[in-house]
Amino acid sequence: MSMQVGDAVSRLSHGELLAIARTKLLEVLQHHAVAAGVRLEFGQRRGVGDVDADLIIAADGVGSVTRTELADQFRPQITTGKGLYLWCGTDFALPSAIFTPVTTEHGTFVAHAYPYAPDRSTFLIETDETTWRNAGFDVTTENVGPLDSDTQSLKYLQDAFAATLGGHPLIGNRTRWLKFRTVTCERWHAGNVVLLGDAAHTAHYSIGSGTKLAMEDAIALDRGVREASSLEEALTAYETARRPGVEYLQSIAARSELWWESFPGRIDMPVDQLMVAYMTRAGKVSLERFAQSAPDVARRGLADYGDVRPDEVPDSEVGEWVLRRPLRRNGFTAPTRVADGSLRSDAGTAVVEVHVDSAWGAAADELIDGIPTASMVWLTGPPQRDAVLTRLDVGERLRQAGHIVVVEAPDACQSDLSAGLVSLRTDLVHIVDGAVIGGALDDVHAATV
Repeated sequence: MSMQVGDAVSRLSHGELLAIARTKLLEVLQHHAVAAGVRLEFGQRRGVGDVDADLIIAADGVGSVTRTELADQFRPQITTGKGLYLWCGTDFALPSAIFTPVTTEHGTFVAHAYPYAPDRSTFLIETDETTWRNAGFDVTTENVGPLDSDTQSLKYLQDAFAATLGGHPLIGNRTRWLKFRTVTCERWHAGNVVLLGDAAHTAHYSIGSGTKLAMEDAIALDRGVREASSLEEALTAYETARRPGVEYLQSIAARSELWWESFPGRIDMPVDQLMVAYMTRAGKVSLERFAQSAPDVARRGLADYGDVRPDEVPDSEVGEWVLRRPLRRNGFTAPTRVADGSLRSDAGTAVVEVHVDSAWGAAADELIDGIPTASMVWLTGPPQRDAVLTRLDVGERLRQAGHIVVVEAPDACQSDLSAGLVSLRTDLVHIVDGAVIGGALDDVHAATV
């Protein structure tokens, strides 16, 4: 896998990439279904009321008609992302998965691309709404028929990503610009009807887990039906088994989605440091784990952060090393990245309690707009890890606006704070014991490094 920004490339090697065409996967599944005695019917639409069965499994996707028909029982909630994306392909196999941004006269587009056959690669391209409108894609989207592809967008993007495509075309398949919809449901079953896969839950494509989640649902549902003494018991067991893992991945996916939607603000970062930011973006991979799995990339990225040579980066305890780096930014200097508690009460410091669920959106915009003019912004708030990760995201927005940022968090989140520093989501951190986040200054204890 590689990240390429201009001519600069950062490469990760994690063994062979395994991929399969969706059409091939469907062939395999259909073959085994027929072998098991399933009667397959194509070209017909059936609603719940049209089916007489002991159990009806609705795997009818993100736009599930079943979920809509029984919305009063499933109680779905659907949120729509800000960014736009389109899904297309090309007629050659890329040498590896690649993430690469391209900036045109209209704005920045980012490709997520990977090979899945000897002569095919997926190309998923996303952008922000302003760039999308600047390029006229709001008009092309409106004019595309339901079974057609947006050929004007494909031609534009084919030219924009010509270097990556190497002269090959982008191929559409009812390809149009979309906004990602995140689906959650209070219940996944009602009577003898059960939702599976995207019909029940979606996770942003940037974590690549949609099909995996659906197949794991099917495995858990099969186990529940085999082992339970009644259908209600089986469906309850299925939902109980699957919910924790699905909700965890959805939380990771939500942060990943927001990271990609705000990606253009990071393209000036050195590419290896950007790779570190990418890998630690959602809190699933710690800085230490990444440094162990990809030591060369991590070493170069940490060297860029610390403004040192790669051979000056240690082989272990990189989180502690990150905290010990001096800070020199906008005329401000500090001997380490651990902020002294006295800075909190400095006249030039704005102390801000962060109680938003996301660093992007109306609530976060209002919070940031309400911050008084100050050279330093000290972010504090609840001790929960999700809240700390959100403070770091808010910190990144404030850094990009020119502030010196301090993020306060409990010592249990020290690894997240180190990753946030390397990823330029904060300038300094203040580590406290978990019971007094946001407490009085006398109760706050600086960490010793």
